Amino acid sequence: MRSGFGKRFRQASRTGMALVVLVALLVAVTGTALSLWVGAALREAQQRSAEQQLDRRATLITDAVAAESGRYADALRLLAAALGSHERLTKPEFDQTTRVLEDMRLAGATSIALMVPATDEQIPRVQEFWRRRGVPDLVLNAEGREREHVFSVLSRSLDGSTRTATGIDASQAAESARALAVARRSGQVTVSDTYLLIRDRHLPPERRQLSFVLTAPVYGRVEGDRRPFVGWVLMGVRGRDFIDATLRRTTQGLTDVRLLARHEDGTLALLAELSGGSRRDLPRDLHRTTSVRVAQRDWQLEIDAASALLPGAHGPLPGIATAVGVVLSLLLAALVSALGGGRERARAQVVAATAGLRAAEADARRQAGLLAAVLDSASDGVGVVDGRGGFLLHNPAALEILGVPPSPGGPETWQGHYGIFLPDGSAPFPAEDLPMTQALAGRRVEQVPMMIRNRAHPEGIVLSVSAQPLDPSGGRSGAVTVFRDITALREYEAELAAFAGVVAHDLRRPLTAMRGFVELVRDELDELAGEGSREPSGAAGAGKTREPAVRAVAGECVRHLDQALAGIARMAGLIDDLLAYATARDATLQPREVDLDALVREIAAEHLTAAAADPGRPAPRIGVGPLPAVHADPPLVRQLVDNLLGNAVKYVRPGQGAEVEVRSLPAPPGRVRIEVADRGIGIPPGQHQAIFAGFHRAAGGYTGTGLGLAICERIVERHGGAIIAEDNPGGGARFRFTLPAAQDGPAAEDGPGREDGPAAEDGPGREDGPAAEDGPGREDGPAGRGGDEEGGGDGGTRAE
Repeated sequence: MRSGFGKRFRQASRTGMALVVLVALLVAVTGTALSLWVGAALREAQQRSAEQQLDRRATLITDAVAAESGRYADALRLLAAALGSHERLTKPEFDQTTRVLEDMRLAGATSIALMVPATDEQIPRVQEFWRRRGVPDLVLNAEGREREHVFSVLSRSLDGSTRTATGIDASQAAESARALAVARRSGQVTVSDTYLLIRDRHLPPERRQLSFVLTAPVYGRVEGDRRPFVGWVLMGVRGRDFIDATLRRTTQGLTDVRLLARHEDGTLALLAELSGGSRRDLPRDLHRTTSVRVAQRDWQLEIDAASALLPGAHGPLPGIATAVGVVLSLLLAALVSALGGGRERARAQVVAATAGLRAAEADARRQAGLLAAVLDSASDGVGVVDGRGGFLLHNPAALEILGVPPSPGGPETWQGHYGIFLPDGSAPFPAEDLPMTQALAGRRVEQVPMMIRNRAHPEGIVLSVSAQPLDPSGGRSGAVTVFRDITALREYEAELAAFAGVVAHDLRRPLTAMRGFVELVRDELDELAGEGSREPSGAAGAGKTREPAVRAVAGECVRHLDQALAGIARMAGLIDDLLAYATARDATLQPREVDLDALVREIAAEHLTAAAADPGRPAPRIGVGPLPAVHADPPLVRQLVDNLLGNAVKYVRPGQGAEVEVRSLPAPPGRVRIEVADRGIGIPPGQHQAIFAGFHRAAGGYTGTGLGLAICERIVERHGGAIIAEDNPGGGARFRFTLPAAQDGPAAEDGPGREDGPAAEDGPGREDGPAAEDGPGREDGPAGRGGDEEGGGDGGTRAE
């Protein structure tokens, strides 16, 4: 009986073990399959995210190229209108009219030239004509045997070169000659086929680059029922310089861009390409091709990217999810196998297992709490140091974000070990200002931006760092820091900045045209209001009756048009302030030594001159003490000082003159602290920090956009400094800000500047001028108002 029971027991045990093994195998296979499916789904989601990222970037790149090329074409079109409106165009008038192009910073533009046509018989007469117009050394050098030649008679350099382009026959280059012919037939701005500019043919081969020219016809003042053709204006543009300046910030080093120009015969030619520069070893597995309109042709943009480099398109989550799922499945299968070993073996082990399970349960609860905390903050890095700066704790996210192991030294080694720089990467982050250093000193800091650039992140990533001291109740001193990667957010801000530039350009175009037409009408009406109607002697009685009425109506119209011009100026100022506010944080810093004393005195003189032009306004008094030199970006420093002085002069009580004092205060080593104090209306209580927020207005009755002080704060923070507002004892307000002190030794050399005078040679298609057929006796009228004039803004406001 015992033998039979034992046999049945053993048989049942074997059957039960087989069943247990089958169930365990089924659990393992099912769990592994589900884990692999989850991993594949996550990878597919990441790939879709990469495709969407590239679509957005392709749209942004296309819009940037279209907006920039449109800006060049608009500038050329307005310049042609302005030159054609001159009654007697001379060299000085040409230089004055084209000077606005230097301020527009047209990337890749080499020069602007005025071109005129002339036959072999007309060459001596045209040459003598323009010599009398301010080009005494002009020599027209005819090339080839064409019936009609095209010569450059007036020229200005736009790239700092001193080479002259006057006297060149544009018909020697077939590309520019065809573009001039198309522009004359169509009356529109025209782009040429790509070629090597004449002015670049002397350069070494490694410095040469394909270029193109933009040309627009110039028509004179109306004669009868037509506007006679005068000539052309022509601008040469180097392709690689154009693409590099237009797209370097937009691509963020994550995409490769190739710009192909479509020639007259329909073929495509590679004009320029921009390499992303990030991980060239990774395959470019994503591709986009778009079309962009340049003058009369549709050019092509080819954009390539590696999906692994796009934000949100690559990460370890699919692999982690798959691995965790497989491990859990195997553990569960092992658990099923262990639990199915038989009742007798389970009964024998139940006591020990119960004790072990209780301990495991307690430990599992603790581990579950820790795991939940880690998972909740998996995207943020966490680091804890003791009172001497030695690391006590760091989580895996910290190692992944920083890319290097913890520093074995104290706070003085952190900057060099991790590669910590200011947010724009222009200079090392001061060790004394690091958030962890501040926290060890007992101060709490929140969301400080900084760049990490080391061997793991050669291109640099931007972090937002917060730190605070450890709770003393923990029994030891130290500090804890939490940081996260905000590089994608900064890229989104860069996209917004590029979008703001496009919007500002689109808003300026109709505004500029509106202003030009309103000013033309206003000048005509102003002349009519001053002279009255001019009737023939036979209608003297009627003229005397209508003359006062005509003058009164014309004068009233002039007053209405002045109000319209003032509104246009305010709108232009708002556009400029919005664009400056959107781009102040991300503009590339070009710091150098700035003579702050001379700069402040120059800006103060400008405000005094502006105030003197208003006889009903009390004269301000601006005192400037000796100020040290700083190492900063000159245009941004000028905007900072101009905004603060403009506020101090503007925000005064009615009938009271402004009193402003600018002086230097003691500052830490390597820093300069400046104070701007006034006796104006002051700052309302509780708004000393709020006035730095965008669009904040604290004082009514004063004009402004509410962006001036927000721009000031961004400029100072970009240079690693801080700005504060306080009440001025005795009335008024004072602003204090810090900037980096000038470096020891000679001041940094200024970059190449623009030079006036004869323009550099621009290549065959770059010359425009009044038509030779009009003859030397033809005179053009006054200059038009086609330039892109910026409306006057208030430069910021204390209450804004």
